Amino acid sequence: MAAGSFRRSIASQLSKVLDLPPEYLIKSISAVPVSKKRHVADFQLSIASIIENSSGDCLAQDLHLQAQQLAERLQCDSVVSAISAGPGTVNFTINRELLAKTVLQQVWKDGSKYGVKSELFSTVPRQKAVVEFSSPNIAKKFHMGHLRSTIVGNFIANLKAALGHEVVRINYLGDWGMQFGLLGVGFQSFGNKEKLKSSPLQHLFEVYVQINKAAEDENTKKLAKDFFRKLEEHDEQALSIWQQFRDLSIEEYVRIYKRLGVHFDEYSGESFYQEKAQEVLKMLEDKGLLQKTIKGTGVVDLSEKKDLSTVSTVMRSDGTSLYITRDLAAAIDRMNKHSWDTMIYVTDKSQSNHFQHLFQILKLMGYDWAERCQHVSFGLVQGMKTRRGEVVFLEDVLNEVRSRMLQNMTSTKTTKETQDPVETAEKVGLAALIIQDFRGLLSSDYQFSWERALQSRGDTGVFLQYTHARLHSLEQMHGNAELTDVNVSCLQEPDAISVLQHLLRYDEVLYRSSQDLQPKHIVSYLLTLSHLAAVAHKSLPVKGSAPAVAQARLCLFHAARSVLANGMKLLGITPVNQM
Repeated sequence: MAAGSFRRSIASQLSKVLDLPPEYLIKSISAVPVSKKRHVADFQLSIASIIENSSGDCLAQDLHLQAQQLAERLQCDSVVSAISAGPGTVNFTINRELLAKTVLQQVWKDGSKYGVKSELFSTVPRQKAVVEFSSPNIAKKFHMGHLRSTIVGNFIANLKAALGHEVVRINYLGDWGMQFGLLGVGFQSFGNKEKLKSSPLQHLFEVYVQINKAAEDENTKKLAKDFFRKLEEHDEQALSIWQQFRDLSIEEYVRIYKRLGVHFDEYSGESFYQEKAQEVLKMLEDKGLLQKTIKGTGVVDLSEKKDLSTVSTVMRSDGTSLYITRDLAAAIDRMNKHSWDTMIYVTDKSQSNHFQHLFQILKLMGYDWAERCQHVSFGLVQGMKTRRGEVVFLEDVLNEVRSRMLQNMTSTKTTKETQDPVETAEKVGLAALIIQDFRGLLSSDYQFSWERALQSRGDTGVFLQYTHARLHSLEQMHGNAELTDVNVSCLQEPDAISVLQHLLRYDEVLYRSSQDLQPKHIVSYLLTLSHLAAVAHKSLPVKGSAPAVAQARLCLFHAARSVLANGMKLLGITPVNQM
């Protein structure tokens, strides 16, 4: 990694002066974010991070003085061309030609692995991660929470895979429960086999709405209970109807997920864990953890004082399992099946309590690996409506974003003729959706706005796609850049240096996202990269420049486009080459 060789070089000189091992210093040397003021250094060392037991007592002026004293003891060399002291930092400027040459060569050589090969990840062990995400309920609305879970889970799985971890993507469907008793009865009254085959999700939802209206009648309720009991007792006819609902729904989900660029290794579901949930209840009983209430329900005491002040209900009074019991069974089963190192559940924050209870019960059962389970929660989205009104299915959102984007593209003068405008509109529209969602902290609620999401200027997914397409057409127009004969002395303008400095920071941004699983660091980085590339595109023309200058600039723009594309793909966005 380009930044790595520079960090090592700076750390090696610091190590001699400070008498500290270079490995200890490397993590304290970070690339400096590009500033509008320009002429910023490339790297800085934070004095506070290397002082033993540095506490808040260490005054800012002391740190500044120490930074000045350290800067005076260091010398420039073939790598570092300037050293200065800032408030509590020592700043290093890299030899400009070496900066350009190293960054361009590294991006060129590493390609899609640029940034992930960094030594920042060298101490991170390769692991097996299970990521459970999306998880819609069959026959119910696929709401915005499911969309957020789908794109957030996909990002986490992409990032883990890019960093060399083995990833298992699981979709845990809501495919069991009393709703199937209602559906089974409803289908007998209102179902249509043709409609079920042509659009299963839509038809099952319609049946569910109709039978719910009828379910106020006691007889219908009784029939639904009977149907679900038959399912629980493995009645062949009931199971065959249920299996058809499930198979056809999954087929349609696979098609829709494909439009989103999302895939799963496993379609699991609550139905898999009916019997195993009973085994869990038996285990809880054997371990003395299952307690019966006056009403006959089964609970696990989670209170510290064991006074039943905090309990989790795991069994109904009739002995059947609940959602959490099936989740316990699923967690144990996945450990047996996949021997994972970490398991991540991606759902909205309203389920935080559920997962706290889940992990606590697993610990009480003696499963130490419960500590390696993680709930990545996200906030709610308000205001997501299509022109026809409320969002019912994921497909509504995808169709809406595509039609709105297509309309925008048709009415924009800068739009180029594209080979497949509908597909382009879908990819650009999805980028708009994802960037609006990922710009803030995942746990924050936000107000969705079609107008804001689909703007072509400003910090949007449309702007990222536009920048990528523009840089791609530049390469098409002037032939692909060749790195072999680049004269890096032609890349000394401030706008070129800013792009190079920003490319230098990519591994740190990836590292940060890998630590807290927040996509906003990468989003912010890519938006800045696009703005810097847009400025450079204006001030550093390729057309009409001397051959050596044109070739060097082409290489710079190629590097920017390559890193932009890598980052977009991690976020779940397919970069477009024309728009």
